[in-house]
Amino acid sequence: MVPQVFVENFHVPLKGEPEVVWNKINKIGGDSGWYFGTALWKVRGLVDRLMGGVGYRKGRENKARLVQGHQVDFWRVVAVDEKMMWTKLKAEMLLPGEVCLEWEVGHKVLHQKLEFKPFGWYGRYYWYLVKPLHHLIFKQMAKKIARG
Repeated sequence: MVPQVFVENFHVPLKGEPEVVWNKINKIGGDSGWYFGTALWKVRGLVDRLMGGVGYRKGRENKARLVQGHQVDFWRVVAVDEKMMWTKLKAEMLLPGEVCLEWEVGHKVLHQKLEFKPFGWYGRYYWYLVKPLHHLIFKQMAKKIARG
């Protein structure tokens, strides 16, 4: 059976204090960049813009913290729980599916989850095509965030 949702989870030991790591997540994007592969994010944004999408749209509405409904580059904050140190972003770029990115800061571990809901066969093909690059980018990004 073909999966309806593709998920990649990264669990990275914290090198910094949980509050410091959470603060780093709160400042992701905009002037802070994405902590790994920001240049690649910008290239992806250029491709998106050329295809008629929103593009990289560098910037944030609130530079200090993530706020539900706010834009962060070409992502939208769909949920934030400050007490649980958890947030979820949804991509607004043109894709053959929906992509969400979540972080949860535990006592000793950063949990990062990438979820892709493909639109038909093309979406599944896209996932398998970009998975190696995404795996590299998202794994390294989680490691950099976990350093605090």
